[in-house]
Amino acid sequence: MAGYKKYDPRLESLVMETKTFWDAEVGDLSEQDKHWLADAVHQEPQKASKINYERSHTGFTREITVTVPDIERLYQERYTG
Repeated sequence: MAGYKKYDPRLESLVMETKTFWDAEVGDLSEQDKHWLADAVHQEPQKASKINYERSHTGFTREITVTVPDIERLYQERYTG
């Protein structure tokens, strides 16, 4: 199966775990901001800038690296509806 580095709806049905990483350019965020940003980015993984699926024993782990454009989009969505 190729394409583990882009959103794949077929793999989504097999995701058993999620992990969130932070791009080096993101800088310092409060733990509260990191928490809601991580939750929000995993709620709509198809919109994430950097996504990766890793095989696990029971399915796949979805890994999202949150980038500055992701944060800008999520704040805009949060405050403009």
